[in-house]
Amino acid sequence: MSRLLVIPAAGLGTRLKSSQPKALVPVNGRPMLDHLVDLYASYVDYTVVIAHPSFAADLEAWADEAGYSEVVQQPSPTGMLDAILLAAPAVMRLRPDSIWITWCDQVGVLPATVQRLADVSSPEPLPALVFPTVRRIAPYIHFERDTAGRITDVLHRREGDSMPAEGESDMGLFALSRAAFDSELHQYASEVVAGRSTGERNFLPFIAWLSSRAPVITFPCTDPMEAVGINTPEELQQVEDWLRRRVTS
Repeated sequence: MSRLLVIPAAGLGTRLKSSQPKALVPVNGRPMLDHLVDLYASYVDYTVVIAHPSFAADLEAWADEAGYSEVVQQPSPTGMLDAILLAAPAVMRLRPDSIWITWCDQVGVLPATVQRLADVSSPEPLPALVFPTVRRIAPYIHFERDTAGRITDVLHRREGDSMPAEGESDMGLFALSRAAFDSELHQYASEVVAGRSTGERNFLPFIAWLSSRAPVITFPCTDPMEAVGINTPEELQQVEDWLRRRVTS
């Protein structure tokens, strides 16, 4: 099975208080993107990194060393949905069976979770979307489900939604079939409006939209710590400590 990995990495990393692009901020001495390359190298055939124009040259220099990646610029910060859609030319050219997507700061994902993603998303016919989830106190994102377990809505604190005390969130890792990328994702993008608070076109609401039309499969992550994204110096320290404990345990 052929897979293409899309890494939206257009964030400036201002909350990390770093002079570097967020995707190149060192985690235990190595750029975030290096951690992701190591984690997914045996699963994906090609990587597309989405970059902000102001630091595209830095990421292109990194991609030259990585050897199997390309960098695509996102001129305006219109949201993750539009960032992911920028991989469309690579998808058309390479025709992968599956498009994997990971946020650039999800470097703590465990190999066991990646392997399960590969296993669950591989049987024919390919499910439209597969992704791991995590239970959180005071969630930033929460998936609402009906009595059959189907995702019916995605609540987002940043958009001003009323959030539950505990909820089910994504962990910034998804496997989307090429059919779903070529058809449903583009159809959704032609219909969706920007978020009422952020003004962005987000990817996560697509999950509930897709769930009413095609198979969407979720599974619990291996450990809640692997779902921690790196947005602040405190989260950077937390993930670095977690990675070191994994090496020594």
